[in-house]
Amino acid sequence: MASFLYENKRYQRLKRGMDFICSLIGLLIFSIVFIIVSPFYLFGSNRGPVLYKQLRIGQYGNEFYIYKFRSMVVNAEQKLKENEQLYQKYIQNSYKLEPDEDPRITKFGAFIRKTSIDELPQFINVFIGNMSLVGPRPVIKKELEEYGMRQAEFLLMKPGITGVWQANGRSNVPYPERCDLELSYLQNQSIRQDCSIILRTIAQVFKHEGAY
Repeated sequence: MASFLYENKRYQRLKRGMDFICSLIGLLIFSIVFIIVSPFYLFGSNRGPVLYKQLRIGQYGNEFYIYKFRSMVVNAEQKLKENEQLYQKYIQNSYKLEPDEDPRITKFGAFIRKTSIDELPQFINVFIGNMSLVGPRPVIKKELEEYGMRQAEFLLMKPGITGVWQANGRSNVPYPERCDLELSYLQNQSIRQDCSIILRTIAQVFKHEGAY
């Protein structure tokens, strides 16, 4: 037991160190991309704030704001809820819609989602410490219900920019299969697995698989 606790603490220290170093590099990349993409938010349907923030559920149930480059119109959630039939389809389809039927996503937004550029601002969350490079995807309150009796188990983990779910197909893997994937990370945490997940996620990004 003492050995397990030592190894876990050692892993958590190494993980946080990796998060800190990589987030600094990520923030540099984010700053450059921010300068490049900002003009695209001055015109047309994409006009509005560059960054988007949304309340998510983090480790131990603590709420925090996740940051992304905005890929949707302003007041996107309200626009979706105005179409009750489409909103119900969104919930039943594991909280996603096909890009060509989602009224919220702008043309520029579809591009930055496909290339995963929209995720870069989350290095802010990693630097602050409410997210990690690797962990389960942070969920909204409604999604947390998908974990049922296993919610407490899910909330033991710090959410990540990427994780087992993203490395295995992202949006191509719906609930309830997603629950099993995310929870499998808790039982197999290691720096080696984290590095493997990061490399596999990079491969997914280049293949443009599961990015909605």
